[in-house]
Amino acid sequence: MSLKRIVLRDFVIVRELELELSSGFSVLTGETGAGKSILVDALQLALGARADAGVVREGAAKADISAEFDLPASLLAWLEEAGFESQDALLLRRSIDTQGKSRAWINGAPATATQLREVGDQLVDIHGQHAWQSLTRPDSVRSLLDAYAGASTQRLQQLWQAWRAAQKTLQDARSAQDSLQRERERLAWQIGEVDKLAPGENEWDELNTNHTRLSNAQGLLQAAQLALDALEGEEGGATSRLAQALSALQAQEHVEPEFASLAAVLASSLAQAEDAAHSLGAYLRKTDLDPARLAQLDERMSLWMSLSRRYKRAPV
Repeated sequence: MSLKRIVLRDFVIVRELELELSSGFSVLTGETGAGKSILVDALQLALGARADAGVVREGAAKADISAEFDLPASLLAWLEEAGFESQDALLLRRSIDTQGKSRAWINGAPATATQLREVGDQLVDIHGQHAWQSLTRPDSVRSLLDAYAGASTQRLQQLWQAWRAAQKTLQDARSAQDSLQRERERLAWQIGEVDKLAPGENEWDELNTNHTRLSNAQGLLQAAQLALDALEGEEGGATSRLAQALSALQAQEHVEPEFASLAAVLASSLAQAEDAAHSLGAYLRKTDLDPARLAQLDERMSLWMSLSRRYKRAPV
């Protein structure tokens, strides 16, 4: 790339200047005050530097700067993507009015100062005590580093994408492992809860039956005792009355044959009443009020119900 021509109009103290630069031009020299910095400042404005109204020559309406470069191949894609025509040369133009308003053109088409800077970044490095430098820009430093390393950006992108995919796979695997560990701990805790209860086969039905019986033991005992008293009470229970009735009929069977069948019915009823009285007596002997056992059943059933509510399952 080389700078071929620079044109100034009404810039600072310059009314008009058109400077043609020969191929191979590399040094601009002159005494202090000769105007070297004016050319450098003008070139910076053509490359997108910040502009203000102070660069307009006194008495003029606006300053105009044009810089023509050989078109480097590296800019062809940028020009096409940005919508500018590709010509044999690259012409950058900038104007600034007395209000500080700036306009820019690239190859004759309107452009922005930002676009001028993007082009300038690929054309020129201006180094000075207070000037901006490409080495302060991360993109330029990255490009230099990539060029030195001989790195292919496409290959680097592929490797980076592969690394990111591997990172994601690793993270997913770790997350899955953590989830499995939490699930394992949860199941182990649940198994421990069930082992702590240690439910037996048909235990819930037995607990219910025994609990119902013990919680109603007072009423059951009273009912059994009343029934037994009615059958064998000291003041004439049912068995005693049945025995008397049977004896009376049997004493007259020889007179009235029909008494025989009635006596048989009474004999059967007496036998059943005596069996019932015997069973009631046995029931009363084996059944008693047992608050301690009832408390044990309450505690055991509470454990069952707690586990049932926790896992939303009916106790069975």
